[in-house]
Amino acid sequence: MKIAIIGRTEILFETVELLLDNGYEIPLIITSKEAPEYIKTSKDFENLAKKIGAIYIYTSKLSSKDSIEFIKECGEIDIAVSLNYSNIISKEVIDLFPLGVLNAHGGDLPRYRGNACQAWAIINAEEKIGLCIHSMIGGEVDSGKIIDREYLDIDINTKVTKCWEWMADRIPYLFLTSVQKLQKDKNYILETQSEDLKDALRCYPRIPEDGKIDWHNSNDDILRLINASNKPYSGAYCFYENKKLIIWDAELYNDDEIYLCEVGQVANINNNGSIIIITANGKLKINKIEYDGFIGKPKEKIKSIRKRLK
Repeated sequence: MKIAIIGRTEILFETVELLLDNGYEIPLIITSKEAPEYIKTSKDFENLAKKIGAIYIYTSKLSSKDSIEFIKECGEIDIAVSLNYSNIISKEVIDLFPLGVLNAHGGDLPRYRGNACQAWAIINAEEKIGLCIHSMIGGEVDSGKIIDREYLDIDINTKVTKCWEWMADRIPYLFLTSVQKLQKDKNYILETQSEDLKDALRCYPRIPEDGKIDWHNSNDDILRLINASNKPYSGAYCFYENKKLIIWDAELYNDDEIYLCEVGQVANINNNGSIIIITANGKLKINKIEYDGFIGKPKEKIKSIRKRLK
C-alpha cells in the first residue's frame, strides 16, 4: 500500500517513520514552510524523502494546477495522510488518492471543530477530549467520515500541556490503525459525522490576550483559564506592580476563612513559596510564576500581604 504524506510538524515526521516501520511505502512527501515552534523543519522532511527515495514537494499552493499535475505524474498512490498543512486541501487534490486523505484532529468531532479545541474543552469544563482521524472533504475543515477516535479524561487540574503531549504520542498510532482498517476494508467507517449544525461546536482561535485573568471570576474559572493557557501557549497572566505576571501552576485552595477584601488580594505567603490569592468566590494557591525575567516560586517576588494582583 502506497501512502503520500502532506503537512508539517514533528508528529507527522514520526508518523512517516512508524508507517515505514510497519512496511508501508511512502513515495511522496509534500510540505511547506514550518512554523517557528516546530521542531522538525521542511529541510528535515526533504532529507527524509531523499533517505527513503520519495519524491519531495515544497509548496504552499498544493491545489495549484502545476502541483496537481506533478502529483499525477508520481503514479497511483492509494491514500494520503495529512497533518498541519499550511492551507485547506482542495477536492481536486483529495480525488488524486483512491482512499482519500486522512487528517488528525484534536477534538471530539462533530463537536469541537476548528481551533484550540483542547483549550476550549478545558475552559468549558469537559470531562474528556477527543482525538479523531477522519477522511477529509475538499475545501472544508474537520468534516468527513471518522475512521478512528480516542479520548483523554480531563478535569479542572488538567493542563493543556498534557493534552498536547497525549496527542503527540497517539496521533502516529491512530494514523497507522486507520490506514490498516482501510487497507482491510476500503469502505470502513467508525462514524459518519452529523450534518446537523446543532450537533457541531465551532471553536475559534485563541490569542495571547485571551489569557488575561479577571480576578472577579470564580476560582474554578480562573484555574481552568490558567490550565487552558499553559504551554505550548503563552500563559494566563495578570499584572503585579504594573508588570506582567504569568501564572504557570495553580490549584484550588480552601481554608474556611471568613473574610472581607477586594479580589486579587494576596491572602497569604506560604513557607513552601506559594501564595494565596482571593477571587470572586474563594481562593487560589499560586505555585509557579513568570515575572520580570524570573521563573519560579511567587514568594521570591511577592513578599507582602499588602499587595494585590491586578
